[in-house]
Amino acid sequence: MSDAAINAKFDKIRALEEAGKLRARTGSRALRKLTSNRLAVFGLVVFSIIVLASIFAPLLTSQDPAQIDLRDRLQPPSWEHWFGTDMTGRDVFARVLYGGRISILVGLGSALIAAVIGVGIGAYSGYKGGWLDAIVLRVSEAFMSFPQIILVLLLVSIVGQSLINLIVIFVITGWGPMYRLTRARMLSLREEEYVQALRAFGVSTFKICYKHMLPNALGPIMVNITLTTAMFILAEAGLSFLGLGVPLNIPTWGNILNAAQDLRILQNYWWIWLPVGTVISLFVLSVNFIGDGLRDSTDPTQQG
Repeated sequence: MSDAAINAKFDKIRALEEAGKLRARTGSRALRKLTSNRLAVFGLVVFSIIVLASIFAPLLTSQDPAQIDLRDRLQPPSWEHWFGTDMTGRDVFARVLYGGRISILVGLGSALIAAVIGVGIGAYSGYKGGWLDAIVLRVSEAFMSFPQIILVLLLVSIVGQSLINLIVIFVITGWGPMYRLTRARMLSLREEEYVQALRAFGVSTFKICYKHMLPNALGPIMVNITLTTAMFILAEAGLSFLGLGVPLNIPTWGNILNAAQDLRILQNYWWIWLPVGTVISLFVLSVNFIGDGLRDSTDPTQQG
């Protein structure tokens, strides 16, 4: 852009300011950045629709997701059964809605609990250092040295299948990356001048860590929580598809897919696996889009 064009733009801005037509923007800059990201907004809309549909499932369908009716088995989609029925006559639409409650609870709940543990320990040990930091770091490295899916399969085979066990296993295998991310952020922030000033004024370690430093590290942590949620959703679906996740009598997205292991089902009865597969894909994509939007809006180097 030439100097003349730049000067013309500055003259236009000055004229607007003198005329009182140029007003300073109010509100959160990060929120404006997030809402200007079309993919992030699309992700928020899809995420909200799926979550609200799962919460208010009784208002959207009168079918019982666990009711077996062998006379209506393998029925294609119709006005009575929007997504058809499975091999035992259960309504697939109802199972997708009610299954979303469990799958989202496992994914989002496990990610939040893992974040609380990892962030809580990482913030303190990253700032304080010493023997506590060394011990926790080695423990996290021990957990992260195994491929996560192998560790999950091993723990499931040891403790057995249940909803609580699966959440505990995901927390055990998911707190390490959150801890290391938080610790890295705190290591860089503890050398900042405001931290040195707080320490010089005798502010307690707890307040320095969790009141003054942690809010400045929440950007990448929030992004990591969204990505971990998507990962746990896919892990639950994969484990349940293999028969190693939530018990089969509980409707989850993975358990719905479990019924489509038969090649005959895959080829001839697409409504058993296609709707729930589409919902899983949309939900995971929406979470990833939200994570990308949060990353862009909280990164100071990308602020517009």
